[in-house]
Amino acid sequence: MIRCIDVRKAYRQGENEVVALAGVSLDIPRGAFTAIMGPSGSGKSTLLHLMGGLDRPSGGELLVDGRLIGQMADDEVTLFRRTSIGFVFQFFNLLPTLTAWENVTLPLVLDGRSKAEVDQRAALLLEKVGLEKRQHHLPEEMSGGEIQRVAIARALAFNPPILLADEPTGNLDSKTGQSVLSLLRKINQENGSTVVIVTHSQEAANCADRTIYLRDGRVERESS
Repeated sequence: MIRCIDVRKAYRQGENEVVALAGVSLDIPRGAFTAIMGPSGSGKSTLLHLMGGLDRPSGGELLVDGRLIGQMADDEVTLFRRTSIGFVFQFFNLLPTLTAWENVTLPLVLDGRSKAEVDQRAALLLEKVGLEKRQHHLPEEMSGGEIQRVAIARALAFNPPILLADEPTGNLDSKTGQSVLSLLRKINQENGSTVVIVTHSQEAANCADRTIYLRDGRVERESS
């Protein structure tokens, strides 16, 4: 589902070049649940952002669902990301003035879907994440775990085959974090989604089928 071939990423900081990825090669099979771990600065979030089309590699090849994402035009990447990739962020990124229902339906409304389709999809997603009774609450009226569940529901709006999560339990206590990981595993198993999480937590990584460890912008080792 995702193939990296000598993927590199460098940034300019003033006169200096900072190498975030120094040649990453790996394969993530369709339907797998994969964790990416590594110390701060190892390049794991950069790699996830490249997989999600939020940034472009400086070198190498990155294929996502058979598409060379680094060579796509901006509008192609935007459409591909919207329909094929769901992204869950550590800090949730919900709109604070919108209810859970409104946050989940926003991508569908912006895509021009009919009200009937929007309502049906939102009801299904909020039920899937166990928040059908909290749909009219604002983020400030919900717990951290509930907010993350709303973010996951929103990421699933278009039923993407790939779900990427950057530190999905980073701002949650261990019990709530475990609940969110169980939800991600459920989505992986029931939808057949390819799930990739970046995490500092070994406990979170233990929920995955396979863990890829990065260090200094390279794959250090793998375990399953």
